[in-house]
Amino acid sequence: MFLLAVLCVLYLWGPAILTGGLGSIPNSIPRKTVPITSNGVHLFREEGVWNYTTMLLREDLNMLILGAREAIFALDLHDIRVKKAMVKWPATSQQQKDCSYKGKDAVNDCKNYIRVIHKREDGRMYVCGTKAFNPTCDYMSYADGKLILENKQEDGKGKCPFDPSQRYTSELVDGALYSATSMNFRGSEPVMMRSSEETIRTEFSSTWLSEGENSMEGDDDKIYLFFSETAVEYDSYAKVDVSRVARVCKGDLGGQRTLQKKWTSFLKARLECPIPNTNLPLLVQDVFSWCHGHWTTCVFYAVFTPQSDSSPQSAVCAYRIEDIRTVFSKGKFKAPVPVEMSFVKWVMYTGDLPDPRPGACIDNHAREMSITRSIDLPDKTLQFIKDKPLMDQPVQPIGERPLLVKRGAAFTRIVVTTATAVDGSNHQVMFIGTMSGSVLKAVNYDGEMVIMEEIQLFEPSEPVKILRLLNTTQQLYVGSEVGVVQMSINECVRYHSCLDCVLARDPYCGWDLNYNHCATINSTHRASTVIQSLREGNASQCSPLGNSKPVNISFFPGNSVKLWCQLYSNLAQVNWQVNGRPITSSNTFQILPDSLMILNASGDASGLYTCSSIETISQRKYEIQHAAYDLRLWSGSVTTESLHELHNKQHTLVAIVVLLSLLLAALVIWNLCKGDLTLPCCHRRVKDAASKCEEENINANQAQNPKPASSMDNMNSNNNSSGQQYSDYREIDRLSTTVGSSGQVSLRYIDDESDI
Repeated sequence: MFLLAVLCVLYLWGPAILTGGLGSIPNSIPRKTVPITSNGVHLFREEGVWNYTTMLLREDLNMLILGAREAIFALDLHDIRVKKAMVKWPATSQQQKDCSYKGKDAVNDCKNYIRVIHKREDGRMYVCGTKAFNPTCDYMSYADGKLILENKQEDGKGKCPFDPSQRYTSELVDGALYSATSMNFRGSEPVMMRSSEETIRTEFSSTWLSEGENSMEGDDDKIYLFFSETAVEYDSYAKVDVSRVARVCKGDLGGQRTLQKKWTSFLKARLECPIPNTNLPLLVQDVFSWCHGHWTTCVFYAVFTPQSDSSPQSAVCAYRIEDIRTVFSKGKFKAPVPVEMSFVKWVMYTGDLPDPRPGACIDNHAREMSITRSIDLPDKTLQFIKDKPLMDQPVQPIGERPLLVKRGAAFTRIVVTTATAVDGSNHQVMFIGTMSGSVLKAVNYDGEMVIMEEIQLFEPSEPVKILRLLNTTQQLYVGSEVGVVQMSINECVRYHSCLDCVLARDPYCGWDLNYNHCATINSTHRASTVIQSLREGNASQCSPLGNSKPVNISFFPGNSVKLWCQLYSNLAQVNWQVNGRPITSSNTFQILPDSLMILNASGDASGLYTCSSIETISQRKYEIQHAAYDLRLWSGSVTTESLHELHNKQHTLVAIVVLLSLLLAALVIWNLCKGDLTLPCCHRRVKDAASKCEEENINANQAQNPKPASSMDNMNSNNNSSGQQYSDYREIDRLSTTVGSSGQVSLRYIDDESDI
C-alpha cells in the first residue's frame, strides 16, 4: 500500500480579504549560506536547449530522463554530466506557423515543451509535449544506447497543457493517466481528467495522491488533489483566492443519468496555512507526501506563497491524511442560498443528507444497499454532490500553524526525506526550492524549525522549477530554465570544526572523534564515537578551540585599513575587540558582515585585534575566534621627526614625478618635430618635413662631393660607406628610396613602429 502525491496549482485569480489569527511566528534564517562558486554540484546543460523542467528517475536503467524544450535526454544517475542518449522532438513547421497565426510568440511559445514523462509497466515511457499549442503524446523506449520515439502520436488535450507557461500535473496510476491542465487553446477551461477505457473528467484543476487499499470501511482507493481557485463562499467586492484540497475515488465510473462521465465523488475543502499579519491567504504551490509504513501515517508537506507583493513571506505547512479524511467523511457541507435574486451566499447546510453519503466511495455500507459501482448511486445523492461539492470545515495544518515561515525569495518546490541520527531517531528533512535559484535544507525539531543551509544553485534570476530526490543514493536533482544540477544532500565537509559541525544540527552529520572531522552518519557509527546533538544543539563535548595566531599588519598614518573575518554561521553575532576591549561602530570603526574597516587610521589604531563569533543555541552561548591581527604603524615606531621627514620625502617624490613628466612631454614634442614620431593628425606634415630635410641633405652632399647621377643608383644599398656617410644618410635609411627612369630620386614614407 502506498501513497503518491503530485502537485499542480492552476489559475490563481484576483485579490482576497482574509486574515490569520496566530501569534508571532519568528522568521527563519539559514545558518549557513553556500555560494554558487563553491556549491560542489554537477551541472548539465546543452547549448541551445532550455527549460529543463520534466524529470523521470529510472533506477532500473541507472538514468535520469530529462525533458526540456524540443529535446529529451538520458543522463547518468550518478553523474548527470554524462549524457547517454538524446532525442529531439521539435514542433513541425506547419504547427509553428499555425501557432504564430493564432497570435502566440513564434520564438518562445510555438515550440514543443516536454511536460509529461511516465514509466509504463512494460518499461516503455509515455511522453507528452505542448507541440506549439497542439498538445501531443507519444511512446518512447530506450534500447541499444538510444532513446527512440515510436511515432505513435496521440491527442494530448487534457493530458498536457497547450501553453508552456501554464501549471499542470499528471500521474500514471495502475495504467490510467490522471492529469490536471487546461482543455482548450485559450487556457480558460481547467480540467482534471482520468484517461483510460472509462474516461472521467471534471472542470476542476488539481493534484492528487493515491491512497492505500486496506481501509476499515472497505471503500475504494482515493485520489487527493491540491489546487487554488477563486472562492465562492466569501462576501467581498473583490475576488478571493484560496487554496483547496479535493478528493475523488479511483474507481469512480460516473453516474448513470446524472453526472455521466463526470466524477460522482468530487469533494473539496479549504486548505489553511495561516500566518500572522497577513491580509491575503497564501496559495499552495507544491505538495509532497511522506509516508512511513501504513498509509494512515502519511503527511502532506505543502509550500505556500503570497498572492500579492505586499507580503514577502512564504510558508511550509504539513497536513495529516487522517485530518483530511475526517473533513470529507464527517464534516458538514456548504450550500448556496440566493439573496435578493442577484447574489448567492454560501452557508453551512443543516438539512438531512442522502444515503449513501454524497462524495463517499463505494464501501461496505453501500454494498449492503446493493450499490457496487458509482453508476448504481441514486440520483438524489448525485444531484446533491453536483450542487454542493464544498465542505464547510477547512483542513487545518498540524499544530494549526506553519512549520516554517521565511521572508525573501518565494518558495517554488519541496521534497522530503528521512534521516536517521546517530541515536537511531528519525527526522524528516525538507529541501525547498526558491524563486532565487537556491535550495533550503531544513528540519523541524519538536516544533523548532532549523534551516541548516541555503545552497545557491543557479543565478538569482533563475527560479527552481522542479525537484526530484533519489533516496538510495541521497542525491537531489534540481531543474531550472537554464540547466539541471545534481547535489548530495549530506555534504558534511562544509562544517569546519567540531563546534561548527554540532551546532549545525544536521541529522546527516556528526563529529567523528576517531578521525577528528565532520562525518556522514552511517550504520557503523555509534553515539560513543560521534558527537551529535540535534534537538538541543549542545556542543559541550567538543574540545575548546585555541586562539588564532595574530597576523602582523603595518599601515601608514591616514590610510584606511580593512581586517577580514568570515563567520561560519549566519546566526552568530560578530565580536571585534582591540587589546581586549569591545569595538563598537563609530566614525573610526565600521563593522561589516565580513570585515572591520578602520578609517583614517592614526597611531592610536595600533593594537591586537581579534574577531570572534558568538552563537546562541538553547540559551547556551558558544564563542569561536576566527581571526587575530597585530596592527602597527609602518616601520614599527614612528617619531614626530621621522613623520616630518616622511612627509618631506613624499613631497620630493611628487616633485620628481612632475619633472619626469615634463621631460617626457618635451622628448615626445622633439621627436614629433624631428619626424621620428608621428600622430595620425599630423601624418602628412611629417612626410613633408622629411622630404624637405632629405632634399637639403642631398644638395649639401652634391655640393661637397659631386658624383655622376648613375652613382646614386647604389646609394641605399652601399653598406661599406664610411661612418661619416652613414651619419649623413641615417634619415634617408628611415625611408625607402626609389629611382625613376629619369634618374631623379623620389621618397616614399614608411610608418615603421620599430624605427620609432
